[in-house]
Amino acid sequence: MFEHITLDIILLLMLYAVGATVSAVACVYLLLRRGNAFTRRISTPKRLRRWTAAFFGILTAGHLWYLPGTMMADGDAATLWMLIGALLDCMLTMPLALVVMLCMLQDRKRPLWIAWLITAPLIILSAVSVGMRSYALVQWMQGYFLLMAVGFTAYMVRAVRQYGRWLRDNYADLEHKEVWQSLLVLAVIILLFCYYVVGYGSITYEFIIQLCGIALVAYLLWRVETLQDLSFQPMADGDIALAEAQRAAAEAAEADDEADDDTLEGDGGRPQPAEGLSEAVIQEIGKLLHDRCEGNKLYLQTDLTSVQLAQALGTNRTYLGMYFSSQGTTYNAYINMLRINYFIELFRQASAAAEGQSIQAKHLANRSGYRSYRTFSVAFKQRTGQSVKDWIAEQESALQANKD
Repeated sequence: MFEHITLDIILLLMLYAVGATVSAVACVYLLLRRGNAFTRRISTPKRLRRWTAAFFGILTAGHLWYLPGTMMADGDAATLWMLIGALLDCMLTMPLALVVMLCMLQDRKRPLWIAWLITAPLIILSAVSVGMRSYALVQWMQGYFLLMAVGFTAYMVRAVRQYGRWLRDNYADLEHKEVWQSLLVLAVIILLFCYYVVGYGSITYEFIIQLCGIALVAYLLWRVETLQDLSFQPMADGDIALAEAQRAAAEAAEADDEADDDTLEGDGGRPQPAEGLSEAVIQEIGKLLHDRCEGNKLYLQTDLTSVQLAQALGTNRTYLGMYFSSQGTTYNAYINMLRINYFIELFRQASAAAEGQSIQAKHLANRSGYRSYRTFSVAFKQRTGQSVKDWIAEQESALQANKD
């Protein structure tokens, strides 16, 4: 390897130290810090934090392991040292990288042992290489790694799409919940491992690996700390109106006749109809939405979930999801429609009373149930086909024309 000390070697050693320090600090941060230094109002998934911390810890150990190997003269000892490092990577680093990707998907708890199952052939080939003290099986490892990368990428693309549908069916606000960026993380990890497998041997390779590793740690840390935990959704402090509406809905549900009880209510479990909902049930849920959601303006609660809305209706999330499917829409689209309509109503009321004064769209968006103006802007354009700025300019022009 690099047995002669040069300026490049000194710089590489410094970069190794930076990489090891960054991953170690990130590991300790995720394990010990209870709060969130990036977004204080976000509670991140504990499962994801712990597995990502484990991944960072293994990266730190890898730096410490490979550093002596880079300074050894080429020979049997250096070969054995690097082969053992490759075995440890196959046993720990690669599977943990896949586990982190799986933990980002919160629609259900996917089995994590599959990460070790699909890397098992790599582990076996690496173990045999250690026993042989030879790189003779590297081509076989490269071939299997490529096959594994393609297969897992295809799986993640499908899983992320399913996860996106699940979010739209259950959450009104998708901010800090979407994980499409996990595909970008996966692509970076796979490219990094590909280069790790095929580019070994030069000092340029070492520099690229270290720089990419530091960037990956920083990006993953940010992604983990800005992803909302969806395992438990408590009502926000001060949401008394929703609680009262739920109690009123429960009392109203008790007064319903037995037929409504049989078709709509349940223990929060599974639907009774074998295929879809009957027309009577669809009409009844539509009426309940109009009376208890639209009438009571429950959609104004930030982060209102489908479970909370179903409780307010006196039904369950399964029936509610089936209802929206029968209408060709999603829970997210329904809530955003009501919020955007409410914003338009507020804006027109404010415009009539403003008498030439500027209207703060951000304030009206907040009153319409949006915590984030960016989320509101995206939902508004999807609903109206115009940006908020263009729509307001059009409304103000029309108002001025009417005055003239």
